[in-house]
Amino acid sequence: MSETLIQRIHAMNAEVVDLQRKLVAIPALGPDNNGDGEKEKTDFLIAYLKGLGIDDIREFNAPDERVSCGYRPNVAAIIPGQDPSRTFWIISHTDIVPPGDPDLWDGDPYVLRVEGDSIIGRGVEDDHGGIVPSLVLGKALMESGLTPPMNLGILLVADEETGSQKGLGYLVNEHGGLFAQNDLFLVPDFGTPDAAMVEVAEKGVLWLEASVTGKQCHASTPAEGVNAMVAASAFVLLLHAELPAKFPGTNELFSPSTSTFCPTKREANVPNINTIPGKDVFCVDCRILPEYSVQQVKDAIVALGKDIEGQYGVSISYREAQREEAAPPTPMSSEIVTRLAAGIKEFYGVDARPEGIGGGTVAAFLRRAGLEAAVWSTCVHNAHQPNERSLISTQITDAKVMARVLFG
Repeated sequence: MSETLIQRIHAMNAEVVDLQRKLVAIPALGPDNNGDGEKEKTDFLIAYLKGLGIDDIREFNAPDERVSCGYRPNVAAIIPGQDPSRTFWIISHTDIVPPGDPDLWDGDPYVLRVEGDSIIGRGVEDDHGGIVPSLVLGKALMESGLTPPMNLGILLVADEETGSQKGLGYLVNEHGGLFAQNDLFLVPDFGTPDAAMVEVAEKGVLWLEASVTGKQCHASTPAEGVNAMVAASAFVLLLHAELPAKFPGTNELFSPSTSTFCPTKREANVPNINTIPGKDVFCVDCRILPEYSVQQVKDAIVALGKDIEGQYGVSISYREAQREEAAPPTPMSSEIVTRLAAGIKEFYGVDARPEGIGGGTVAAFLRRAGLEAAVWSTCVHNAHQPNERSLISTQITDAKVMARVLFG
């Protein structure tokens, strides 16, 4: 690998800040997060890639009538290598999550703040922390005039924050010919501050909405109704107590090593205090070890729900907001993992540590298609939080590790 390329990357701090400033200023919220999609941000990125002199830029637009342009944009930019039959894909997502309560931010979430080595703003880590290093590598490579051993593919996908069916899931299902079996796949969307963790496996995911229906009545005469909130609360406590006992397995590849079952969102029921609610809706987030199927967990939830129905005189219906079976893990001996480990050791001075996580990243779509993918980046680990922060220095060093993977 050329030392000139590494030195060029090393001198691109200002490029990192400039790119982050421009990306942060373009909110890219999907329609499920009350946004109009990723088109504006993707248009900026396409213009940037063209400005680098990259000729092979392909657009794959997933139809979506919920956004004004009618589609969710996915873009693949390819810098040719000596072996055109292989591509090292760096796959990042363009969408972000909403900022949440603005009072919890120290400034405007969509205006980048720079404090020494830190940059602060919505998206700076999740997932500009993947996008920016890949662009830094692409820019340095184009300016150096070097031809890498294989193609470099910069893949920018939509819809990661709400299921990826309009993003990498769409590409794998509808445009799978874009990828070859011997390609290398890196998803820079999760990691640890010490850069050591390489994610090679993910748990299965079930996001389940439970709607508990009773009978609404005046709160002064509760016997005339059936309190759906009481029944739903009992159901939440039953799931909290019983699901871990029904699925007690452990797998030390993962942290935490068990399956997790977390009641989370609860919808508003009645607007006034003096009405017994006739309907109460809550959600549970299940992260399931590969030892169990998603269907096993759902069946257990429905069976527990039957007990609640009988005890409280309510009916319960279910809606799956998300369902993903655990994908086959990427072998620790795979080429992408071993190349990553070498780069992490060279530029961060630590030994790579393969692990599994609770899920989910877009890597699962690749693994289910038989493609070996690794998830890695160097993260402060505050994605989705107020005052989301990332480091300029680690984005530069991550770009160097990506260069090491590319050149072997």
